[in-house]
Amino acid sequence: MEKKELFSSRLGLILTGIGMAVGTGSIWRFPRIVSQYGGGSFLIPWLIFLFIWSIPLLILEFTLGKTARKGTIGSFAKILGENYAWMGTFLGFCCSAIMFYYSVVTGWCIKYLVASITGSVYSQDGIAYWNTFIGSRWEPILYQFIAMFICAYIIYKGVKGIEWTNKIMIPAFFVILLVAVVRSVTLPGAVQGLNYLFTPSLEKLFDYKVWLQALTQSAWSTGAGWGLVLTYAIYTKENEDKVLNCSIMGFGVYSASLICAIAIVPVVFAFRPEDAVKLVQESGPANTGLTFIWIPQLFAKMYAGRFLLIFFFIAVCFAAITSLIAMIELATRLLMDMGWTRTKSIITVSTVGFLIGVPSALNSKFFDNQDWVWGIGLLVSGLFISIVAISKGVKRFRETYINKEGDDIRLGRLFDYLIFLIPVQFIILVWWWFSQAGGWTDIFSSYSVGTCLFQWGIMIILFIIFNKAIVRRTMKGE
Repeated sequence: MEKKELFSSRLGLILTGIGMAVGTGSIWRFPRIVSQYGGGSFLIPWLIFLFIWSIPLLILEFTLGKTARKGTIGSFAKILGENYAWMGTFLGFCCSAIMFYYSVVTGWCIKYLVASITGSVYSQDGIAYWNTFIGSRWEPILYQFIAMFICAYIIYKGVKGIEWTNKIMIPAFFVILLVAVVRSVTLPGAVQGLNYLFTPSLEKLFDYKVWLQALTQSAWSTGAGWGLVLTYAIYTKENEDKVLNCSIMGFGVYSASLICAIAIVPVVFAFRPEDAVKLVQESGPANTGLTFIWIPQLFAKMYAGRFLLIFFFIAVCFAAITSLIAMIELATRLLMDMGWTRTKSIITVSTVGFLIGVPSALNSKFFDNQDWVWGIGLLVSGLFISIVAISKGVKRFRETYINKEGDDIRLGRLFDYLIFLIPVQFIILVWWWFSQAGGWTDIFSSYSVGTCLFQWGIMIILFIIFNKAIVRRTMKGE
């Protein structure tokens, strides 16, 4: 039996939790989405959803992991009941499916860090360089392998390795971004970017699309409902407060996203004022837009810009790696719950994860499809987590599992109402995304309702069929 692993300090736990959620979405998606959907008008609902979606789900996740001391499957089996462990299996698989192609994204980040150091990123315009890189075939796979190898080695070292990595990378990430912010806001013309970013519009504030995009960004950027916080909570000490830690993690991730926007948007307005609005809203191939297509070209025009670009991509790599670590650890923990050693588990997860991720590295349509299917699937995962509390009785769940003796913050009845709001938000959000997608019968489209339901359905049916066998392996010895 392997020795029990625990985080050594609250600081280590919080930084690891922030590292889990602060990913490339905070750097390339948030600046684009906040710019596209009204700047200050977007920030208002985005902040509201932190309190009515993200933090409540993070608290539920943290509670499940800390109470059951098991991964997603064991937590559902132990608290909701063994017949419903398939929900936890879906949760674990959904995040693992994200991990398969997120390793490709992390590889892109490492590639651009290397290119910024060598200067090769300036050899062509942004789109041409990107197409050359993706078209080379072997390069995306090579850098995906490097990403998986780095993260697998860190996880092989156990919780101490994960904690130590986040203690180094997350503070460095914030320092680098703050330096970028100082340089960004002092550029001539940067004030126009700040005005664009923070000026609210009453018309936009009453646009339902702004609210739905804000909810989407909150759900995806904080990692709420993914099972990642649940996994890290397994390694927490008994006196770790659920509400305080999850609140700090949520605010930390939001702060990182906002700092990224302040570091990036004014640069665009300073050097491309004539088409700045178009550039900050452009997603680019595979949503790479600003980060990979335009930022290198814009930084090249800045005094000491090439030097700053290196540090910018160091920050991007740190964000991507700390998120990928969390995803790989989640899958690794599921195998460890079945009695596997950490070494055997991480070798298996990293090898299988790399191989299944290769199609996403080679084919952008496959990448887009998996991002669509399992990105929306994460909302289903969040729904399943809320179902645990609702099925047990939210008031009873709160009093039995959350408000423990010695906790710094104790929740009241308002929390119960927030949990009942999660299924409502889920229905509205999934309906909205599906209304914009392709048909229900087109299962081979990159973006369609049919491809989501088909892939979700296959996995859920399999998990229900093999539920007893999976539970038996996971709960062996309980």
